[in-house]
Amino acid sequence: MKTTVTPHPDELKQNLQQRLSRIEGQVRGLQKMIASDSYCDDVLMQLSSVQSALNGVAKKLLSQHMQTCVKSRLLEGDDTVLQELDTTIERLLKR
Repeated sequence: MKTTVTPHPDELKQNLQQRLSRIEGQVRGLQKMIASDSYCDDVLMQLSSVQSALNGVAKKLLSQHMQTCVKSRLLEGDDTVLQELDTTIERLLKR
């Protein structure tokens, strides 16, 4: 996997950070639910909600990645980015 630093627009960073903070709160809530022996179905519903929220973050970041990083590398003639993107999408869809 290629490791680079990619500057993200401030608006995107703020949006993703807000989403992740909410998810972090949901996960803390899940920990409390487990500790207090909450009804399994309630915990499972909360888990589903967290997974959905994480998928939302992934979709937003994937869209940004395609519009910036992938596009830029393709314009530079670097077709290897397509295989990288394919692998990334495959991993995201395994969930």
